[in-house]
Amino acid sequence: MSTNVDDQKLEQKPVFKASSFQVIKASKKKYVWKSLKQIIASEKTLPWPEDCVHYGSINAPPSFKPPQKFSDLSGLPAPYTDPQTRLRYANKEEYATIIDLPMDITAGYLALRGATSIVG
Repeated sequence: MSTNVDDQKLEQKPVFKASSFQVIKASKKKYVWKSLKQIIASEKTLPWPEDCVHYGSINAPPSFKPPQKFSDLSGLPAPYTDPQTRLRYANKEEYATIIDLPMDITAGYLALRGATSIVG
C-alpha cells in the first residue's frame, strides 16, 4: 500500500504559476527609447498638480561638501591658487605658465570660470 501512495506523489507535479496567469506574446514593434531631455520636455507640457514630483520639479538641497577646485589651464584638481592672478593651478609647470601669461589672457581664464576680475 505504501508503494501506491509513493506513485501518487510522483504523478502530482507542482504548479509554480497562478492559474490566472496568461502568456502574452510579444509584439514585433520595437520600443523607441526617449532621452532624458525628451522626457522632461513631455512632462512640462502635461498639467501636473502642485504636490506631484517629476523630473522637472526636483530641487536638490545645497551640498555640505565644499566645491572641488580644478586648474584653469589643465582641468586637473588644483590645490593651489596664484595670489596675484587668482588662477588655480595643479603643479609647478602650470605655475610657470601662469606667471608668463599676459593680463588679458588671465582675465579671459577668470571670465571662463565665472570669477571676478583681478584685484590689485
